[in-house]
Amino acid sequence: MTEEYVELDVREDLALKKEPFDKIMGTVKGLKENQALILHAPFNPIPLHKLLGRKGFTYQVEKIERKHWKVIYRKEVKADDHIG
Repeated sequence: MTEEYVELDVREDLALKKEPFDKIMGTVKGLKENQALILHAPFNPIPLHKLLGRKGFTYQVEKIERKHWKVIYRKEVKADDHIG
């Protein structure tokens, strides 16, 4: 199965002082089984790593520029999810 990506950039929201949490969580909730979220943020969103980790997500962080961090969140697949 090929992994697909849903990209969400919240840098502009944060620059405009808009809280992007609901937008992020709505996107996470809408992810399909083979999709991962690529989040672009102006900082490393450590609290989000912890929150999504409790929901079964792993993450990879990459600092692109001083105010551009890219995080890929993937839903962990349990061994019994692929029986069949």
